[in-house]
Amino acid sequence: MLYIVIGNVIVFVLDMFSRYSFSHMLTFVPYYIFHGQIWRLVTFIFVPEGSNLLFVAISLYFYYFIGNALEREWGSARFTVFYGIGVLVNIAVGLVLSFLYGLNYPWPVVSMYYINMSLFFAFAALYPDLQVLLFFIIPVKVKWLAWIDAAFFAWSILSSLFHLNWVGVVLPVVAILNFLLFFSSDAARIFGRVRHRTSRQTINFKKATKEAKKDKGYLHKCAVCGITDADDPNMEFRYCSKCSGYYCYCMDHINNHVHIQ
Repeated sequence: MLYIVIGNVIVFVLDMFSRYSFSHMLTFVPYYIFHGQIWRLVTFIFVPEGSNLLFVAISLYFYYFIGNALEREWGSARFTVFYGIGVLVNIAVGLVLSFLYGLNYPWPVVSMYYINMSLFFAFAALYPDLQVLLFFIIPVKVKWLAWIDAAFFAWSILSSLFHLNWVGVVLPVVAILNFLLFFSSDAARIFGRVRHRTSRQTINFKKATKEAKKDKGYLHKCAVCGITDADDPNMEFRYCSKCSGYYCYCMDHINNHVHIQ
């Protein structure tokens, strides 16, 4: 993500000296692509979203912060694949839509805006309770910002449907699907961890062991002969996996007893 951010900064600075004409040579415009300007297939990922210095600075800082966090969680290879597939699908969608709309005039079709915004969904899913400073001032949990982001995506899709703007419908949907595809395994791991943490079957064995030894004076007792670890500290005890319930046996009877069902 660092290279993407650096590329955006360079383009933004060059735009300031060229009255924003430099980025126009880099945007994804199928008309120009099919007339030989094939660099636009790649360079559009370095075009900043907007011309306001403060907005661009905050956006790029946020993308860099989120991208680094995802790289640490997923690893560089997986994050690169996640972002790369988003770019490739954006390119494919842009070319397909350009054929559907026609190539008779130059107009930009796609940008990286929705793919970059979808990074926030992954970040919020991994760190929902992390608190950040909105505009470097307002403390807010990431999960609430993600809901705002989701509402914006929904509004964009519905608004584009109302105006029959299929580009505005497809691009956010593609970004969401890309997020869901890559986050499915993390969701299973996280929700599985939550179920394990809240299961009624979970036992604090360390605490239970101390309480049992304090109440009874021993920890293990053979269910056959009644010997305990207090009677013979050198005796080893085992629990039988074939008996129904937790039945403990000394080494003399672990393999020589009737299984309790």
